[in-house]
Amino acid sequence: MNYTISERGAKDWNFESLKRIYQEINAIAEKELALDLYPNQIEIITFEQMLDAYSSIGMPLMYQHWSFGKNFARDELLYRHGLRNLAYEIVINSNPCISYLMEENSMTMQALVIAHAAFGHNYFFKNNNLFKQWTDANGILPYLEFAKNYIALCESRYGEAEVERILDAAHALMPQGVNRYPKRKTFNLGDEERKARERLEEQERSYNELWKTVPSSAKATSDLGSVNERRHLLGLPEENILYFLEKKSPVLKPWEREIIRIVRLIAQYFYPQKQTKMMNEGCATFVHYYIMNRMHQRGLLTEGAMIEFLQSHTAAVFQPDFDHPGYYGINPYAFGFGLMQDIKRVCETPTDEDRAWNQEIAGCGDWLGVLKDAWENHRDESFIRQYLSPHLIRKMKFFNLYDDGKSDLLVKAIHNEHGYRMIRTNLADQFDIIQNEPEIEIVDVDLSGDRKLILQHKIYSGRLIDEHDVKDVLRHLANLWGYEVILSEVSAQTEATVKQYSVGPER
Repeated sequence: MNYTISERGAKDWNFESLKRIYQEINAIAEKELALDLYPNQIEIITFEQMLDAYSSIGMPLMYQHWSFGKNFARDELLYRHGLRNLAYEIVINSNPCISYLMEENSMTMQALVIAHAAFGHNYFFKNNNLFKQWTDANGILPYLEFAKNYIALCESRYGEAEVERILDAAHALMPQGVNRYPKRKTFNLGDEERKARERLEEQERSYNELWKTVPSSAKATSDLGSVNERRHLLGLPEENILYFLEKKSPVLKPWEREIIRIVRLIAQYFYPQKQTKMMNEGCATFVHYYIMNRMHQRGLLTEGAMIEFLQSHTAAVFQPDFDHPGYYGINPYAFGFGLMQDIKRVCETPTDEDRAWNQEIAGCGDWLGVLKDAWENHRDESFIRQYLSPHLIRKMKFFNLYDDGKSDLLVKAIHNEHGYRMIRTNLADQFDIIQNEPEIEIVDVDLSGDRKLILQHKIYSGRLIDEHDVKDVLRHLANLWGYEVILSEVSAQTEATVKQYSVGPER
């Protein structure tokens, strides 16, 4: 079956033509790229529905919360006044993989976003090991339906204000509600509703047993044993604050613990996306670029449609210079796509410099095999450390600045061998989420006194937490814990306490 896309403007398509072009894209993805995919489910939505999906973190099912309505009102106002564009699509890491396409897109743009989302992102979601380890594409949609229904039930039973109070606190702690280091397959969402009922029954019987051991006299205090024994009893230190609150808070009711768990599991579900933003977008952009060019070569895109595609693609991968008015940091589309195009170049036509820097792939010819191995086994940080070449550093004009806040800026890495290695290392560090999010752990609980919850923030490179933010978040934490919370900011090198906060719950 042959079908040609021409340039005719918006809404130049119907569902039959969309089906035909999907089949053409699928043939290229299957025969030439051999992409292993989830089944695709493509939904056509209006711009209002796209705004609604934006507001609720892009998920097709989501519980109600005031922040989603606030996001919708803001984004709609900006969009209607021409101050913000909308994405052409949203894609869901689920099985089937759901791609939302704007009905206002032209046929060319529908082809582009199908190739980008339904094939590029779909492949990355299914095959990257980080997503395999931390997410459950089969169970996410049933779990979100359960979460939506459960929170609605809680609102009807306990009141919207009470549910909102728990959700506000849990949302504030979301970044500290994940396990950053994998221990095992974290969860299976498929039968979560059944397990939730079992947990609620068990929690009603036993959640407060630990707190019955809190001593009421000096003699009883000695029975608690050493600090190490107490920390072992509580499973400390614990980096996942929401998990600790769900399991150990002395004041939360069973339904409140379940809401904490819902927010925690959703936060964990999105954690791989935070670590692979550049790779995920780079993979999808590389796939759509390959497919759209092959369609043009096969006569499926007219010259006008190809120009429309190239205009959109070029805008997506544009990287403004640091002194450009539109500079906003490193564009993950531009950097990811550039890295993957560069790998293809090194595999096919390497230079002597490429052979010295990456001899394992230089000239191997199997660019698709190298890319697939990278897509499956790396996250942004490790991908940059492995594959960023001097050629791409020069092309993207990367250099390294040092700012100690006291003297003039110092250029510490230029385009020589030492500079290339420093730029690659520092750029990889910049994409390492573990290094760029505060390392906060619960380290102790004052069981022998007033149940103070004691946290510690390890300070690296002199970076303290913003004082205004930390007090607000600690207030939410104290409300969920029910007692005073103390956070000490401690130097990672000397163990000296640099700053300390103490916040109690609202009464």
